[in-house]
Amino acid sequence: MSTHAHLHDDACGCTPGEVQLVPPPLALYVHLPWCVRKCPYCDFNSHAGKGELPFDAYIDALIRDLDQDLPLVWGRVVSSVFFGGGTPSLFPPEAIDRFLQAASARLRFAPNLEVTLETNPGTAEHGRFDRYRAAGVNRISFGIQTFNDDALKRLGRIHDSSEAERAVKLAQDAGYSNFNIDLMYALPEQTLAQAEHDLERAFALQPTHISHYQLTLEPNTVFFARPPQGIPDEDHAWDIQEHCQAMLAQAGYGHYEVSAYAREGYQCAHNLNYWRFGDYLGIGAGAHGKISSGAEQHVLRRWKHKHPQTFMNTAGTPASIGGDDVISPDRLPFEYMLNLLRLHEGFSLRDFESRTGLPRSFLQSTLDKAAACGWLANRNGNWAPTDLGRRFTNDVVELFIP
Repeated sequence: MSTHAHLHDDACGCTPGEVQLVPPPLALYVHLPWCVRKCPYCDFNSHAGKGELPFDAYIDALIRDLDQDLPLVWGRVVSSVFFGGGTPSLFPPEAIDRFLQAASARLRFAPNLEVTLETNPGTAEHGRFDRYRAAGVNRISFGIQTFNDDALKRLGRIHDSSEAERAVKLAQDAGYSNFNIDLMYALPEQTLAQAEHDLERAFALQPTHISHYQLTLEPNTVFFARPPQGIPDEDHAWDIQEHCQAMLAQAGYGHYEVSAYAREGYQCAHNLNYWRFGDYLGIGAGAHGKISSGAEQHVLRRWKHKHPQTFMNTAGTPASIGGDDVISPDRLPFEYMLNLLRLHEGFSLRDFESRTGLPRSFLQSTLDKAAACGWLANRNGNWAPTDLGRRFTNDVVELFIP
C-alpha cells in the first residue's frame, strides 16, 4: 500500500497541488486490562485482578468490539497486532488463540504479521510460551524494569531478578528469539553503576530490542501523590542516559526512537507504525484507535470505556465508545509531529502530505523556526531532529501547537 502523497493534476478533475489523504499501514491494538498488582508509577488503564478473571467473557467482548469497528477498515491489511495491558500474560494461551482466530477471520492479516504479547516475568509459567507461539504470538515484550531486587521492591513489581532471567530463558527454550526487554533508569537512589549493571544483565540475555526509558512521576499515580525519596535530579538522569546510550550503541543496538533500541532488522513494527502516524484499531477497555479515511478526508480518533466491567457490558454497542474525535486540520500538524519527532529517521514533507491530507505549507514556517533554533535539520529532503533537538523534544513539538 502506498504511503506517498498523490498530487493530482487536471486529468483527474482536481485542482493542481491538491493533496489526497492516503490511508497508511494499519495495526491492531488489543488491551487486556488486568494485572496482579497496580505498580505505583503506572498510569496505564490497568486494574488489579480480584478472584478468578473473566477471560472467556472478555474475549467475547473483544470480538464484539472488533465487529463494531470493522466498517472503519474494510479491505485494509493489518500489519501488526499488539496485546498490551495490564498484564496480557495473565490470559491463557487458549484465550489469545481464540481472539486471533476470530480476528483473522474478520481482517486481512499480512503474511509477515508481527504479533507481540506484553509479559510480566512474575506471571510467566513453564509450558505457556510454546502455546503462545502456537497461537501466533511471535514477539514477546518483557516488563523487567530493573535487575536490582531492592529497586524492584520499591517499584512494586511482583518478580525478582532471578524470575526475570528465568522467564526470558523459558521463552527462548520455547523458540522465541525476537523479544524486547523494558528497562527504566533514574530510579530512586540509582547510581550510574547500577544502571550500567542493568544493561549488562540485559545484554547477557541477548534481546533483539531494548526499551530504555526514564522513570517519570505521572499524574494519577501513587508515586505522583507520594514521590519516593532519592529520585535523581536532571543532571544525574542525563548522565545515566548518555552513558547507557553509549553502552547500547557499543553492544549493537541502534537508537531509532527516543527510548527504543534494536538490533538490525528488529525494530518494533507496531510501535514504528504509531510513530510514523500510521493507523490502528484500538480494541478493549480504554483502548484508543486512530483511523484515516481517504474518502472523507479526515482522521478519526476513537476510544473505548476504561472500566473492564462497563466495557464488557456494552461491547459491540455505541455505548461502549468513550468518544469519537475528528482531528481538525489545524491540530493535525501538532499530532503528526508529536509522533514523528520521536524517531531519529525524521520524515519527508511528502509523507506529511499523505498522512494528513494537508499541503506542506502548513508546516514550512514552523520547520524553519525549529531549524533556526538548531533543533531540526533538513537532510536531502528529510527533516530530522538534531542531537540538540533530541534533548529538547518537548520544546520542538510545542512549536507546532495551534
